[in-house]
Amino acid sequence: MKKQLYSKIPLSQTIVALCEAKGINHIVISPGSRNAPLTIGFTEHPEMHCYSIVDERSAAFFALGIAQQFCRPVALVCTSGSALLNYYPAIAEAFYSDIPLVILSADRPIERIDIGDGQTIRQRNVFENHILYSANLYSEIVPETEVVDSKVKQKHHEAQKHNEREINLALNVSIEKKGPVHINVPFYEPLYDKIKKPTIFPKNIPVEYREHSISEGLRTNMLTAWNQAKRKMIVIGVHAPESINQEWIDYLAKDPSVLVLTETTSNIHHPTHINCIDQLITSLNEDEFKELQPEVLLTFGGMVISKRIKAFLRKYQPETHWHVDEKKAFDTYFCLTEHIKMHPDSFLSDFLPNTKPIENSYKVHWIAIRNQRRIQHREYLKKCSYTDLKAFESIFEWIPDHQMIQLSNSSTVRYAQLFSLNPTWRVYCNRGTSGIDGSTSTAIGAAIGSVIPTTLITGDLSFFYDSNGLWNNYIPPNFKIILINNSGGGIFRILPGKEENDNFSTFFETKHHLTANQLCEMYGIRYIQADTISDIREGMKVLYSDTISTGLLEIFTPRKMNDSVLIDYFKSFV
Repeated sequence: MKKQLYSKIPLSQTIVALCEAKGINHIVISPGSRNAPLTIGFTEHPEMHCYSIVDERSAAFFALGIAQQFCRPVALVCTSGSALLNYYPAIAEAFYSDIPLVILSADRPIERIDIGDGQTIRQRNVFENHILYSANLYSEIVPETEVVDSKVKQKHHEAQKHNEREINLALNVSIEKKGPVHINVPFYEPLYDKIKKPTIFPKNIPVEYREHSISEGLRTNMLTAWNQAKRKMIVIGVHAPESINQEWIDYLAKDPSVLVLTETTSNIHHPTHINCIDQLITSLNEDEFKELQPEVLLTFGGMVISKRIKAFLRKYQPETHWHVDEKKAFDTYFCLTEHIKMHPDSFLSDFLPNTKPIENSYKVHWIAIRNQRRIQHREYLKKCSYTDLKAFESIFEWIPDHQMIQLSNSSTVRYAQLFSLNPTWRVYCNRGTSGIDGSTSTAIGAAIGSVIPTTLITGDLSFFYDSNGLWNNYIPPNFKIILINNSGGGIFRILPGKEENDNFSTFFETKHHLTANQLCEMYGIRYIQADTISDIREGMKVLYSDTISTGLLEIFTPRKMNDSVLIDYFKSFV
């Protein structure tokens, strides 16, 4: 058995030891020299799972995907300079999606900054607008001999105590508050020296978990408002699978005065829920909107995708809006009255047993309209032309049960909102910042962090933007990609004021003629092409029957028809 070695630099030993103590053992490393002490420390440790990802932007989303599944921090290690800045898109996503990441950036000592030295930038607090904690550590000179005077020893002792405290604080914040933290680590040379035994044994400060509850007065007032309201609406945004007890989902379903609206990313299903929100509300008139308008609005989960539900609730505001979340509440509908700092399941288990159902027609009325919309949905799809919409219908029909579905942003996640997805799927999307960058890298990281077979459904711009996500040696064979290629940013074709000219196709739609065939050949991924519905069905069979290799199905759809078919789809509900 290989013996563990350690970096000679005490600061590296401290970071590795405290990560180990707090159960942070998945480390994504990008190459460099200044980060060599950390790379040595983590890769030599037998309990650390280390991944080498060259592109730092891809590496950060890859780590985000792992952390998304493990629900505990994943560490990122990079060298100094611009390498660190490439982490920023994933850090912003982690910040808004409450995903724990630990950024470990190697740096030059402070006296080397802004003097014209190579590979140096101002790294201290560089992510201050989108980070939960920034720890700026002291660099330390490792003496070549054991002979040091008392003043030097005292400075080393003070630096060590400062560093231990800052590292503990940062790691604990990431664990407790579920988000990104940045630890900036300046190193003096030499960087590559190893030793057989550690010289530092840092103190691990335990994480303090805080439990929140509702005050008795607030609880009484909320119950009074709830039990008197005849129209109560619950809107659920991005939500982790299986984090709400089915008992409370069933309880809400039995109350005739409660209407539950769920999004694709909520991972909550029930026959009485409105799961395709835009289908329901797109064609409503003013009188119908007033009938739908809730007196009490309860929300939980993350970002909401539907622009239509946002517009509706901003115009037809409820008297009361409560948001339940342990950490934060966005005033999305401009009418927030209470932020309940609890986990939604804890809140529902405390609150619902004391509520009283109200007999009325609120739920049954809107469920009947929803059922009619579903009939109209099926009828339209039977007769519409082959486009993105028809392709998505076929895709969702043929994906097997018990898959993790990773959706890219823009048109992909919005098309998914129009279909009743398989309840055995676990659905994820980077909705914190809603960017198209990093979808492939995130999905591959998530596939590594889960034993469930994973399918990424992505659009062409998102896929080609993040093609470096395929540049790693960790893609599992049960990872599949379904790429809808409509030769540009088709979502922009439905924008008001769109004109068919070179300016639009070049700068908005970004028309192209790229395919994934050559990328798949380069990365050793099985490539399948589809140009028709029958091709899609056959391609899906081939894609999922191959259990020993990663595969990609590229579906080509007509660039200039998708927008008109989608617009007519919503008109069909009138």
